[in-house]
Amino acid sequence: MNERMPNFLKKRMFLTPDRTAVYFKDQTVSFKELYDRSLKAAGQLQGLGVQQDQFIGVLLKNHLDTVVILFALQLLGVKSVILNNRLTSSELVWQLKDSKSSFLILEEALSDKMNEQNLLIGAITKESLFNRKPEVPVIRDDINLGDICTIMYTSGTTGHPKGVMQSYGNHWWSAVGSALNLGVNDNDCWLCSVPLFHISGFSILMRSVIYGMPIVLHETFDAEKTIKDINEKNVSVMSIVGTMLKRVMETLGAERLPGHFRCMLLGGGPAPLPLLVACTEKEIPVFQTYGMTESSSQIVTLAPEYSLTKLGSAGKPLFPSEIRIEGEEGGAAQAGVAGEIIIKGPNVTAGYLNRPDATAEKIRDGWLYTGDIGYLDEDGFLYVLDRRSDLIISGGENIYPAEIEAVLLSHPSVQDAGVIGIDNEQWGQVPVAFLVTKEGDYPSEEALRQFCGERLAKYKVPKAFYFIEKMPRNAAKKLLRRNLKEWLIEGRADR
Repeated sequence: MNERMPNFLKKRMFLTPDRTAVYFKDQTVSFKELYDRSLKAAGQLQGLGVQQDQFIGVLLKNHLDTVVILFALQLLGVKSVILNNRLTSSELVWQLKDSKSSFLILEEALSDKMNEQNLLIGAITKESLFNRKPEVPVIRDDINLGDICTIMYTSGTTGHPKGVMQSYGNHWWSAVGSALNLGVNDNDCWLCSVPLFHISGFSILMRSVIYGMPIVLHETFDAEKTIKDINEKNVSVMSIVGTMLKRVMETLGAERLPGHFRCMLLGGGPAPLPLLVACTEKEIPVFQTYGMTESSSQIVTLAPEYSLTKLGSAGKPLFPSEIRIEGEEGGAAQAGVAGEIIIKGPNVTAGYLNRPDATAEKIRDGWLYTGDIGYLDEDGFLYVLDRRSDLIISGGENIYPAEIEAVLLSHPSVQDAGVIGIDNEQWGQVPVAFLVTKEGDYPSEEALRQFCGERLAKYKVPKAFYFIEKMPRNAAKKLLRRNLKEWLIEGRADR
């Protein structure tokens, strides 16, 4: 993809300088003001030695400053390694080293997280950055759509995350595909309370600058603030996960959302049908989606006219994209037959950073093999059965059991470990662990939680530990997690 386009933010500033770009707390920033701030930040970054084509780590929260820094890096032609601020120090350092990042920009509030680590790269807080005298930056007036814009790490089944390469073209075509599916109105305004370090949040920034559309940026999700801003700032679209949608519905009570609100874009796994029905009764349009970091956000979305007749479906692929269900024997599966979901399109990543083997394994003949299981009905609508059979989705966060198992197996008392997800009313799912320990050695739950908490993000720490005599494995020694779920139901594991 060698097509060139004007730099996104610079072009948007030229087209509609006075339009609102971002609402954040009590601030309202136009595209001209956002460009000016980003240009200044680009000069400050250049003064630190940040150069075009470097990989730069970004460890920031949802804030207007983060928007400025991310666009400043784009103006310089820098590849942003966007880091999940919920990860532990060791997890973050691993990703910085794996990406060969040259520098780290972080929040003052997050600096303690990195103090004990030997980064071996330069680091600066955003507060210190903004106090520097800027140089006159050398910015990129245009971009190659094939160039890497961002890197986001996604957990792998081996326990090691992989850096997904997202090009400018991936983000462009994701925005175009979304517009062709949802439509774009002159009065649209998108509320973003999902993290900017997730593709769901970052993609909203890219749509904003491509569409010329304001966003309302929240630091964290708050149901009351969400409803207030939908009403007062004329929000028409919101990206949301099931747990958030449930809290909005509970907070609304007998009230309804205003008529200008036209779309809850639901990701993070399928929502329970009763919740979708309740939204339908309140005339809240909920468009279920299917997407991932590798597809630069949604790749399948349920068009509004099918929201009732295909309730529970993720929909059909966006206009530029394709999906297929591959059967166990290879080839396309018949309608109604479950198989692996594979995807293709200009919004799909070209591969994983510094991982040619993983890229070759996951991308074959232009198709990305997601590992997710689903089926297409006779009309071509996708129904997702599992988000990777072993994947745990907790509050919209993806958790891979193998990563937790690797930590547990490093405990001196643990001989074998297995992790599964169980249903949880608040988070959708939470992880629990099964352990085989040395004879007579049973660490306390508190000690195990502390051990995991020092090595894993809080949401990955198992909520319960069960001790068993032998881990269920097949002849190839593959762990049979479905057996663990059955044992839990049957009460065959001890706490």
